[in-house]
Amino acid sequence: MHMARSTLAGAFLLLCGATTGFAQDRIEETVNAAIEPLMKQQDIAGMAVAITLDGQRHFFNYGVASKDTRQAVTDQTLFEIGSVSKTFTATLGAYALAQGKLSLSDPASRFAPELRGSAFDGISLLNLATYSAGGLPLQFPQEADHPERMFDYFKAWKPLYPAGTQRLYSNPSIGLFGYLAARSLGQPFEQAMEQTLMPKLGLTHSYVRVPPDQLERYAQGYAKDGKPVRVGPGALDAQAYGVKTNSADLIRFVEANLQPEKLDADLRQAIATTHSGFYTMGGMTQGLGWEFYPYPVTLDALLAGNSVEVAMQPNKVQPLEPPRPAPDDAWINKTGSTGGFGAYAAFVPGRHMGIVLLANKNYPIEERVKVAYRILTALDKQ
Repeated sequence: MHMARSTLAGAFLLLCGATTGFAQDRIEETVNAAIEPLMKQQDIAGMAVAITLDGQRHFFNYGVASKDTRQAVTDQTLFEIGSVSKTFTATLGAYALAQGKLSLSDPASRFAPELRGSAFDGISLLNLATYSAGGLPLQFPQEADHPERMFDYFKAWKPLYPAGTQRLYSNPSIGLFGYLAARSLGQPFEQAMEQTLMPKLGLTHSYVRVPPDQLERYAQGYAKDGKPVRVGPGALDAQAYGVKTNSADLIRFVEANLQPEKLDADLRQAIATTHSGFYTMGGMTQGLGWEFYPYPVTLDALLAGNSVEVAMQPNKVQPLEPPRPAPDDAWINKTGSTGGFGAYAAFVPGRHMGIVLLANKNYPIEERVKVAYRILTALDKQ
């Protein structure tokens, strides 16, 4: 298995010599011990892992971006990140809030004349962003999964529960939130994301639509049966699961969440909003895009909060009024999957540490959480 390592702490390493080198070796040993068996067990062709620890970035790359070309994975290889995209969408919506373009209490129909007179007169942008609109499904029905048909679906949709009482994880829900947030900014979503938010975050190789000159960096995804696959178009795909990025950019995004003081005022406020807890559900607190747990956290608690049951079934929620900021000692995370890719991002602000896992296979979420937990808790003890 090919494995390459790099770190952005080069000059620091030269200054600090053996001590930092030893720390880097310990990190490498910890990551290799977790990732290499995982890849073998899950038959994953390629993975990119990035860790930020006390302000230093560490990159670990394994395997190949394509079984056909045998091109090695690097920290510049583009992966589909699936629903980790929702954290970008949430940040864009929170940025619109910071700029005074919207309020989370606004009815969804404020920015969608197409939905006036429908259930969305009584469903807030916050309900959409936190999957509590009243039972919007995980995916659009096939006949509605097209940009030109989605508003007909929304207009005819009837809630199953009162808004704000049940959480049912939903791409149409947060997808519509992102669509309307971009409308409030007067831009199409792709433009608002690629030309406003991502540059402000310092992300240089993150995309909703991968440009032609970057396609050679775009990893080939592989389905659970081993067949090559990449994400296809659909209604609100960009907003719900459409970001493609590399480990260098994604760990920079994690660092923006760890140290937002380096950002401009509106973006700092946006990050704080995404870290606000709006309701609890079992041991998990729902933020805007992100989900979090008190830290130290047990692996069982993380697995429960990231379980299939939480993703696929309605769950009663306990509203937090007013919303509560995530404590510094919180494990903040998000999983993401497409047909051929699996991603996970997690960080703990009070411990100045975070991790991203990118793979060109949709392997079980449980395994991602276990590996990330093993790595970060081991590094936290060093």
